[in-house]
Amino acid sequence: MKKKFLSVMAALTLVLSLLSGCGADSSADTSGSADTGSASSQVASASEMVKPEQVVEDDMEPVPGSDVKDGVYQVTVDSSSSMFNITSCELTVQNGNMTAVMTMGGTGYLYVFMGTGEEAAQAQQSSYIPFEENEKGEHTFTVPVEALDAGIDCAAFSKNKEKWYDRTLVFRADSLPADALSNNAITTPESLNLEDGTYSIDVSLEGGSGRASVESPATLTVADGNVTAKIIWSSANYDYMKVDGTQFNCLNTEGNSTFEIPVTGFDYKMPVSADTTAMSTPHEIEYTLYFDSSTLQKK
Repeated sequence: MKKKFLSVMAALTLVLSLLSGCGADSSADTSGSADTGSASSQVASASEMVKPEQVVEDDMEPVPGSDVKDGVYQVTVDSSSSMFNITSCELTVQNGNMTAVMTMGGTGYLYVFMGTGEEAAQAQQSSYIPFEENEKGEHTFTVPVEALDAGIDCAAFSKNKEKWYDRTLVFRADSLPADALSNNAITTPESLNLEDGTYSIDVSLEGGSGRASVESPATLTVADGNVTAKIIWSSANYDYMKVDGTQFNCLNTEGNSTFEIPVTGFDYKMPVSADTTAMSTPHEIEYTLYFDSSTLQKK
């Protein structure tokens, strides 16, 4: 009787051992992703994130790499989250392909993934983009750029929270030099075949605090293929403007600040800067001017 009992116990022990082994094999992670639990648990919920900012503007039109000349440029990147702070960015364009090296304002992220957090949690770890450290000890990420002036999904993996956070990035075309865009990306003075003379044109200003404006329509002058515009500000507190690094001084000493500047192109946000003396010390502020070619009228 005792031998029979021992035999039964031995068989039972063997069965339990086999079942335990099967259970261990079935729980092994063979996905190759960074997530060893459920994918959704690796993605931050809306309540865990700062409310996202709207960075895609209504009038934005995506600019593909084929519309940007080959070169290396400093580009402004708008992020939907203040927690994902990009302090500078270098854009490289070659044969229509664009990549960007984003320098971060902190060291809190281990990876980025060009897609949503849910997609990142399901993806292979080989598709994650790890940070690199530059000579200043800053963290950088080198990412592909599908298009400028377009909302691009970018998930960032937090070192402390161990979760993916959804971000939207916009690489701004209006932060590039005017000659960086190919002729099919903007309307050039040459493409309009403008005769010498004086014209009126609608112009709009963006940038700064949003309180400044310029007089519209503006007066446009065409002479020997050169196009200049008379820009009249809404205040008398500007002493110079810059276009492509060239400074243009104010033309008047009374009334609202007035300048005559070159027009590098139409139907795109032309980057300019203006120095204001309204503050305790002068400040140079970045703006854009949009000259609408459809409103051109010869005087």
